[in-house]
Parts: sequence; structure tokens; C-alpha cells
Amino acid sequence: MSDHDEGGEKTDAKGKRANDLKTTPKDPRKAIVEGLLELAGEREWDDITISDVATRANLSLSTFREYFPSKGAVLSVFFRQIDKTVLDAAGDELVGEPAKERLFDVLMRRLDALTPYKLGVEGVYDWTRRDPVAAAAINRLTVNSMRFMLEAAAIDTEGPVGAIKLQGLALAWGRILPVWFRDKDAGLAETMAALDRELTRGERFVARAEDLGRLAAPLLTLTRSLFERRRPAPDRDEDETRPDAGA
Repeated sequence: MSDHDEGGEKTDAKGKRANDLKTTPKDPRKAIVEGLLELAGEREWDDITISDVATRANLSLSTFREYFPSKGAVLSVFFRQIDKTVLDAAGDELVGEPAKERLFDVLMRRLDALTPYKLGVEGVYDWTRRDPVAAAAINRLTVNSMRFMLEAAAIDTEGPVGAIKLQGLALAWGRILPVWFRDKDAGLAETMAALDRELTRGERFVARAEDLGRLAAPLLTLTRSLFERRRPAPDRDEDETRPDAGA
């Protein structure tokens, strides 16, 4: 039910003047993403409804539905937007530098891209700490983002060792974020130190995995060869009696 102020202007139930409502955003998708991240920084994730997000973005619920099926889908787009920001800023100034230094630079650029949404990212992180299903969903998004971060650093992500790199970096990222959340230093000294430690640890682990892969490669090749030799040959008589054998 609407009220009227002293000047006769119509207001909504919360006291906002109808004339003060903002115009519909030019980019509804971006407005929804930013609205959700703002709310995630203000309240717990489970207390945010899609109607809240639509209202914050100054859009109707039907417009929200036109662009997204859920809050989780909004987060997926947010991850891709951050990926794009980092990848668009990638240059060749670190070509020739060690892999660790290249990846360090890429991940620091990712933190720079996340800075405007820091409170919201922390809210999402807290949600994943309480909800294992949410943690698994965010892990999938993080692993895919880390694929592009590693590629931007010219680090191979294919094969079994590549899978180890992806999941390992996603886990390391989850340990770096809490340090970043509480780091009040403009230079992010504590965050950079934590990132350096995580990448050093990961570099050693990947080196061991690659050594193991090289040692296991001949055995895998031999096993594959023996398996193929033992595979039963097609029955020639059966082939010849097939209706299409003479076709």
C-alpha cells in the first residue's frame, strides 16, 4: 500500500519516492551480477533471494529470469567476467621469466580485478565454508578459472599432471583468499607472501608429479600394448556370414 508525503508525492511501503527510482540499467546482466555481489557483502548468502537481487539491480523479476535461472548462474558469469578482465590485461612482459613468476603476476592481477567486489567475494567464501554442496560448486568454477590463469602464464594444463595443477591451484587459491580478505596493507605484502609460499609449494609438488609421470610412462605404454595384444581378434567366419559381408 502506498503513502503520500507532505508534498503529495507517491512513496512506496519503505518510504522511497516513486520519482526517485533509477532508470532501468543499460546492461541488465552486469547490473544483476553487481547487485548480487553487493548483497553478498551485506548479508549471508542464504538470506539473499533472487527478488532481492532483481530489486538491487533495479530490474523486474521477469527480467532477472530472462538472463539467469539462479544465483549460482550469476556467480558463474561473475567468474567469467573476472577471467576476461585478467586475460584482457595479459601481456608479454614476463615472457622468459620462470613459470612461478608468470603465474604470480597473473594471480595478482586477478586479485586486482576482484578488489571492487572484495566484500561480496568474502561473503561467497563464507557461504562455501558452511555448505559442502556450495563448496563443490564453487570449486568447479574455480578450477575452470585457474585453467585460464595457468594458460595466461603459459603453463600447460593438459593430461593427468595438468589436472593436478588445476585442482592444486584451486585449493591454493582458497587458502590465499582469507589472507587477502584481512590484508589492510595497500601493497598487499601479506597476501603476496602467502601467494609466493603457495606457488613455491605447488611448484615442488608438480615437479614430483611430473617425475612420477615420466617414470610411469613406459609401464603404461607396456600395459597398453599387452592389453591390445590380448584383445580377441574378430571371428572371420562370423564376419563372412554377415548379410553385408559381400557388399
